[in-house]
Amino acid sequence: MQLVIGNKNYSSWSMRPWVLLREAGIAFEEVQLKFDDTGRAAGAERYSPTGMVPVLVINGEPVWDSLAICETVAERFADKQLWPTDERARRMARSICAEMHSGFRSLRSHMPMNIRSRHPGKGMNPGVQRDIERVLEIWTSCRERYGAGGALLFGRFSIADAYYAPVVTRFQTYEVSLPQEAQAYCDAVLGLRAVREWCDAGRRETEFVAGDEPYAARNR
Repeated sequence: MQLVIGNKNYSSWSMRPWVLLREAGIAFEEVQLKFDDTGRAAGAERYSPTGMVPVLVINGEPVWDSLAICETVAERFADKQLWPTDERARRMARSICAEMHSGFRSLRSHMPMNIRSRHPGKGMNPGVQRDIERVLEIWTSCRERYGAGGALLFGRFSIADAYYAPVVTRFQTYEVSLPQEAQAYCDAVLGLRAVREWCDAGRRETEFVAGDEPYAARNR
């Protein structure tokens, strides 16, 4: 399998399946394409009909869209139990991943993922605050109902944690003030081996994509 991704500093969608595969111990070849000035991954059309990343290539056939990739990986590696084993927990995990996939537009727009930077307080507005409150509501509900087995949303690592990992990095970048329980969850996610590896690589990247840097000026 090949996983085609974008810049680790910026690409939240790429981060999700990469963290999933790495944390689950599933072997894959990484193909990294860098974003151009328009924010598109140069050369992605060679791998995906949408010309976007991420793309999982299995025996030459593409699986595009991060949620489709995660579902495919869970199906192919059922022994890894990448969704919660409890049926009710699994329904909830799928729902919160789908909600993240389609929602939280204010948070995405005004607090773009930028692992190597710190912008305390930037991007906050009423819409972003509502998105943050909803994220915290999700985390609290998952932890209270299904998190007894560990420090993550459903106790042990699952697709849901991979899906919310980019949000955790956003909260760090913009220094969002969090309740103690939410901060403990963020700390647990940031402590995952795969998340540490991704973030370390993101901090080493030097590319500057203006569309992903609303709060910084290009160094000259």
